[in-house]
Amino acid sequence: MLVNPYGGGGAELAAALVNMAPAARPADVAAAMIRHGNTRQPPDAAQTGQLMEWALELSGVFGEGDLARQVALVNRLLARSASRPRISQHDGRSPHLHYTPADCDTVAGLRAWTAAGLALVVCHDPGRLGRCAAAGCGTVFVDISRNGRRRFCSARCGTRVYVADHRGRQRRATAGTARL
Repeated sequence: MLVNPYGGGGAELAAALVNMAPAARPADVAAAMIRHGNTRQPPDAAQTGQLMEWALELSGVFGEGDLARQVALVNRLLARSASRPRISQHDGRSPHLHYTPADCDTVAGLRAWTAAGLALVVCHDPGRLGRCAAAGCGTVFVDISRNGRRRFCSARCGTRVYVADHRGRQRRATAGTARL
């Protein structure tokens, strides 16, 4: 899937925050910011708490099958984040979009970045915002696979489900043979 690098990082950070909620340490959020290309100042403990509250709101967008509801949720996030796109050139990079003023705090910046990232994905292919299909998992993800048919958060969850299904079929086949 071709995702705007800015939107892709914002959407992926949104997924990371949701997966950390309701409790995360500032160091965990800072590591996720770096992993997804965000160079803002790392959050302190109070800001991390605010971001965990934001993550609970972001959560509703993932795995949502109703496009109208998904659009309404993202529009509400955009309005709450006060996202205002502007073109920026810094650090030798080519022109790219920023969604907040350069001097805004970490929480406002990450709210705008994650909301805009989710908006870009919803506009391009809303089915790419998934929730793991493994029973009891619930991890959210941005599906960047070529065919966009990802059902699980990881190979581990997928393998666990497929192995359980295979063993169940074997048990049923063995039970059917034993009756003959």
